[in-house]
Amino acid sequence: MRTTPRPRRTRGIRRALTGALLAGLTLLTTASPAVADDPSASASPAGDEAGPTEAGTTFRTATPLKQGQSGIAQASAGDYLYWVFPADAGQRPTVRATVKLPESAARRGTSTWQVDVYDGLRRRQACMYGHQTGKAAADAATVELSCVLRPVRSWSEPWANDPLPGSYYIRLTVVDLPAADLGLPVGVQVRTSFKEVGGSHDGDGTLAEPLVPGVSVASASETGGTDDGGASAAPRTVAAGEPEDGWASGWWTDRWLWTVGGGVLAALAAVFGYSLTRGRGRPSHVPPGV
Repeated sequence: MRTTPRPRRTRGIRRALTGALLAGLTLLTTASPAVADDPSASASPAGDEAGPTEAGTTFRTATPLKQGQSGIAQASAGDYLYWVFPADAGQRPTVRATVKLPESAARRGTSTWQVDVYDGLRRRQACMYGHQTGKAAADAATVELSCVLRPVRSWSEPWANDPLPGSYYIRLTVVDLPAADLGLPVGVQVRTSFKEVGGSHDGDGTLAEPLVPGVSVASASETGGTDDGGASAAPRTVAAGEPEDGWASGWWTDRWLWTVGGGVLAALAAVFGYSLTRGRGRPSHVPPGV
């Protein structure tokens, strides 16, 4: 009895599914760039726009800086200098400071300088990398300081000290100085830069408002309508400003790409597994109906 040979399509199907799986894996690995943990890797600044030429002396009078902006100031050794800048979820801020010291002939000894970063709740944030404290010898002309913060998360537990979207304060001061050198003139430059780390550090929620001083009061003024005299509510203004593109809405993250890509890979794996386990069908030497 003559039988019709079975078409051999299994090999072609396996090749197609294997190619699809490899393409999906490539998509997932390139959807979100890996976060570089090299302390020497510098973040790309958002811009090199000329910044302010003064610094505040308290948290309340901190001088605002835009993202990627640098600021300079002339001060006296022993002053506390403050700047404030915005940072959004998915960003890893880097703060760098350069202190230009007086002539060595006017100084009496070594000095130690320190840069600290605080969030909108005035919680001191730890530095992942950098030289937060720098010691300047008696003949040094400048001292370089840097602080690479942890990536800003969209949400965290109330008891945690994770960086959250909002204002970040830079405080620069000298922590060890001979008494005779107090009051000597110094020049200071601070720079901010940011690295986009994507959604790998996102939480499972978002803040109602960024941690910006006065944002809750401003929001209440916007939604409170008019006062008794019929005057319109005051416009929303915050001291530290916000990123040029506004605060992140919170719903979009590259984790969506991982979710969709994972679903596609799961479907392809299911089809591939079925093609392997469904068998070869009726052998060619077995007649129909047996």
